[in-house]
Amino acid sequence: MNSTQELFFTSVTFVREVIPGRYQIYNVCVDEPKIVSDGIWANRTTGALPTHSTFTMLELQILIIFVITQIFHFSFKRLGLPYFISQVMTGFLLGPSIPTGPMEKYKKMLFPYGSPDILNTISSFGFSMFLFLNAVQMDFTLITRTGKKAWVIALSTLITPMAVGFFLTKTFFPLWVRIIGPEEAETLPVTFISHCGGSFAVIASLLSDLGILNSELGRLALSAAFLNDISGAVVAGLGTAIVSSQGLYLPIINVGYFLAFLITVPLIGRPAMRWVVKKTPEGRPVNKIYINIIILVLLLLGLVAGYFHQPFLVGALVFGLAVPEGPPLGSELVYQLELFSTWFLLPIFVTSCTMKVDLTQCGPLSLVLVMSSFIIMVHSIKFMLCSGICRYCKMPYSDGLCLALILSCKGVVDHCTFILVYDGLKQTPHAIGVMTISVLIVGTISRFGVKSLYDPKRKYAGYQKRDIMNLKKNSELRVVACIHKRSHINQIKNVLELCTPAPDNALVADVLHLMELVGRTTPVFIAHRLQQRGRSTRNYSEELNVVFDLFEREYAGSATANTYTAISPVTLMHEDVTQLALDKLASLIILPFHIRWAEDGSIESEDTRIRSLNSNVLERAPCSIGILVNRGSSSFNLTSYKVAMIFLGGPDDREALCLAKRFAKNSDNRLFVYRLLAHDNDSIDWETMIDDEELREVRGAYIKLENVTYEEIIIQDASQTTTFLKDMANKFDFIVVGRRNGVQSPQTLGLEDWTEFTELGVIGDLLASQDMETKASILVVQQQQTTSLS
Repeated sequence: MNSTQELFFTSVTFVREVIPGRYQIYNVCVDEPKIVSDGIWANRTTGALPTHSTFTMLELQILIIFVITQIFHFSFKRLGLPYFISQVMTGFLLGPSIPTGPMEKYKKMLFPYGSPDILNTISSFGFSMFLFLNAVQMDFTLITRTGKKAWVIALSTLITPMAVGFFLTKTFFPLWVRIIGPEEAETLPVTFISHCGGSFAVIASLLSDLGILNSELGRLALSAAFLNDISGAVVAGLGTAIVSSQGLYLPIINVGYFLAFLITVPLIGRPAMRWVVKKTPEGRPVNKIYINIIILVLLLLGLVAGYFHQPFLVGALVFGLAVPEGPPLGSELVYQLELFSTWFLLPIFVTSCTMKVDLTQCGPLSLVLVMSSFIIMVHSIKFMLCSGICRYCKMPYSDGLCLALILSCKGVVDHCTFILVYDGLKQTPHAIGVMTISVLIVGTISRFGVKSLYDPKRKYAGYQKRDIMNLKKNSELRVVACIHKRSHINQIKNVLELCTPAPDNALVADVLHLMELVGRTTPVFIAHRLQQRGRSTRNYSEELNVVFDLFEREYAGSATANTYTAISPVTLMHEDVTQLALDKLASLIILPFHIRWAEDGSIESEDTRIRSLNSNVLERAPCSIGILVNRGSSSFNLTSYKVAMIFLGGPDDREALCLAKRFAKNSDNRLFVYRLLAHDNDSIDWETMIDDEELREVRGAYIKLENVTYEEIIIQDASQTTTFLKDMANKFDFIVVGRRNGVQSPQTLGLEDWTEFTELGVIGDLLASQDMETKASILVVQQQQTTSLS
């Protein structure tokens, strides 16, 4: 029997088994396929044309899909639409949904009958790996750590619309049969069940794109989405085991196999994965042999799932949850597989799935209206439940609407699942078109709705004064200090010591270790003081805890040091910093500069991600900010410091002066305050009066102290300012300046054009430049930026 006869008999058997009249019947004739082309030197008769070899056609199809997708994405990304919509539109264009007129014959030549199925079969492995990687990045411990609010939201938004949908379907089933026909009426449960759930991967991607992944609303949405997705997957698996089996005992047996699969794989897989992590040396990648074994086990579990009538994807999801998220294993799997699966095969899979949809056969208007009504019913119930629960929990009404929009979002996982259901003969060609359009509409409305309703910057608006200037005398100073690398620990510790903790000058320091989110989806925030005993942390965090525990003991009764670890995407780290400062009522945030200098004054390393973080915090911090520039190790571990404060005037300089006065409360420290005055500035304005008032104490009470020196210097022009800074830079261990961003004065006129690091201001940038020969640490201070919101 040749391949043509085999295909013929398979097609006849298939046609006899399906419902008559529901599917089209084709007479197919297939020649013996030629896999590889003979090359460009062969003539047409020997197979040089792409159409004469299947592999060459496959390469051409992939190339065309990629080019058209990028053309769509070039336009859509400017409208704020995700990459997924570009993939779907490419499928519509290359499929039967969008007629292309004269180009139709070339489209049929490029994608002959059956070729989308070949593309689909090859790229479906990418979709399986995509789901596996998303399961790997899920934090399975969320089930035990999630609060009651997320549980109630997740289960109510899944079960309630499903129950209402079944009630309406069964009660009015004769009505639906009369309106849309018996075949379409039987598929209505698939319609509303598929919209009741939500994909964790889609929702996490939405939150990440909108920049609210680690906000309070984002964390609640992630927890609810995780529980919703897991619960929906279990319900779908049980339903598949029952529906796909015939007889009385077989469904029960398949349900038993499915539940055993859910329990056994994590029970065996999780300890095995932890053994792999234990065998991996600290800081080293996982051995490639373990990665290959994991992929092999993934394929085998997919085959095992088929024995009890479950799709291959079930094995990928369950096995992915058994892998510990984060480094070293989870991050290594993401690093090894993400490019091939998520960015290469998955777009092809989405496009080939969409090519099966024919929007010209969406069915009569009655079908569209009935299915749309069920979809609207599901999302309306979600809106009412989320809004009601959020109001009961005293959350803003707008946050309830945003949460409902987030949990209603649809995307690539939902669309591909709908097509797989259609391939499994559980959906009609008319209904699948409506389902596809609903994914695009609901996903777009969710994205733009959340973007317009929720402003993550709003909660950081400065209604209250939270700066050092407005602190009461002898009140405690609350500081949030950020650490990225091991070298930052001593720098931050020395600045905290400079703040002179004392019973009448108390210090509360919240030290935040910022780590990049790799190999997991859910951001993590750990308060180490509240952390349970016996729970392991990384060596880096352990060192951090030890250093600041010793610092707190050294200044017992005068200083309190709390340590935290925040693991989040680099682009969203500022949310953790500003949120902690907001929660702890901090007056100052200390950020390390993004450049590290070597002992000889050369630049040792530069991290642009830290610079981006600093800029984001400067824009939205709820308190004052200090950027710490360390020019060497000469200022480390000193018992006393020579501190200089450069004062030109303005809010930032006044804030820096208030901090410098705290440094001087330690009699072992020497403080030198230099006020740079313009030679031709005789006018007295409001800012100058405030500056004089703030300096009065330094010129009066403080000047009587032996460790405080005040000096006024007349500056002729900007070049004299540069000369003065060069002369004094090497005389001090620590220099404090104000940022004075956007403030022009005769002392710095023209220097603004040469500023390299705008986050440091003109004076700070001069002191931090490579031309300045100094080993003093520099702290650039910006006073809290108040914002008026309508």
